[in-house]
Amino acid sequence: MSDHLPDEVVLEILHRLPVKSLIRFRCVSNSWNSLITSSVFIKSHLTRSLSLPSNSNKLIVRHYIDNSSVDYYKLIDDNNDSFDQIQNIEFPLTTRRIQHFMLIGSANGLFSLHEKERYILWNPSIRKFTTLPKPCITVKAHCIWRCRQAFGFDPRTNDYKVVRIAFPSRTNVFEQAKPPLIEVYSLNEGCWRITSASFPPGIAFTNWRHPATSLNGAVHFAAAYEYEPGGPCGPLVLSFDLRDEVFHVIPLPNGISRWINSVHTSVIGGSLSLLFCCGRHADDTCFAIWVMKEYGVFDSWTKQSTVDLNGGEINWVLGLQKNGNILVEANVEGPSLCSELSSYDPKSKQVKNLGICGTPFYFHVDNYIENLGLLDKPNETVSERRVIRKRKCSLESKRMGHQPM
Repeated sequence: MSDHLPDEVVLEILHRLPVKSLIRFRCVSNSWNSLITSSVFIKSHLTRSLSLPSNSNKLIVRHYIDNSSVDYYKLIDDNNDSFDQIQNIEFPLTTRRIQHFMLIGSANGLFSLHEKERYILWNPSIRKFTTLPKPCITVKAHCIWRCRQAFGFDPRTNDYKVVRIAFPSRTNVFEQAKPPLIEVYSLNEGCWRITSASFPPGIAFTNWRHPATSLNGAVHFAAAYEYEPGGPCGPLVLSFDLRDEVFHVIPLPNGISRWINSVHTSVIGGSLSLLFCCGRHADDTCFAIWVMKEYGVFDSWTKQSTVDLNGGEINWVLGLQKNGNILVEANVEGPSLCSELSSYDPKSKQVKNLGICGTPFYFHVDNYIENLGLLDKPNETVSERRVIRKRKCSLESKRMGHQPM
């Protein structure tokens, strides 16, 4: 094709191809391989993919089943109300130290996960992952007792970053709390770096389980002013700008219930969103979804929908569907502790199970975007890690005078 078409036409054709085809076409020639794996092409392909309406049609669901030590990922078509076509995506890793990988967050189809101080970036589109270097701030060296983390994308620098906010432990109950340490991993730079960012005093995180949200070059945490003798001052959103490395406080919308049991951030329709669990008693508890129509403009907060818990049938709200229904995590009847991804119709207040089960409060749903990210990074696969381990065992056996089996 390149013998009969100008280079700019060939480039335009390649930009329009899906990721699966581009991976195959790297074998056409060395020049095509260099082009497709270049950071410039990866960036321009992603920019075009984000502009396509069809990219909002696929959802990726992450769930975990107790005692399996395996993360499960599935693709579902948001245009299909029946969800009868579910595609499994094989997760290439098994945790060695804890029950399962902890999800830090996702951005543009890339996932960031960790077990203890081992950090992974994974791109299911190209079936590739990379292990990050060990962080600068460690539990042993810095006496860290807890760490809040986030993963985001900065379009201004075309860089994916992992953020760690590490809280040092106190030697005794009378010691004043030390300010947290903040470090950032930059995929472009390939290393961790402790920043000089100052964490706002008097603010604490309220939801450690759900991932922070990446939007507009910043990551967004659910937080609140710390408790005082008169009680809590109320929740808020704490954002961290990935380029300037500065924290900002985003006030919550007016008119929300003062009885907030839990809140977490999300992105719905490209807008910063808040999912509240409100109510004083179990019988009047509900979820409220608020959306910031114009990013950074406080007055643009709009109440999108309300979800009844149906007498405890619904555990958590996960996001909105294109047809107006709401993706929720619903309880499953039976002796085992299990939840199921479900669709809630706000008009009829009916819950429809979608056939994906998992451990309660560990579901994660995000838009699925095909991305070539990590294609220009060194390849790391499970098979390679096993080969290296076998070689080490073989050499060790020879050194000790034993023959490998």
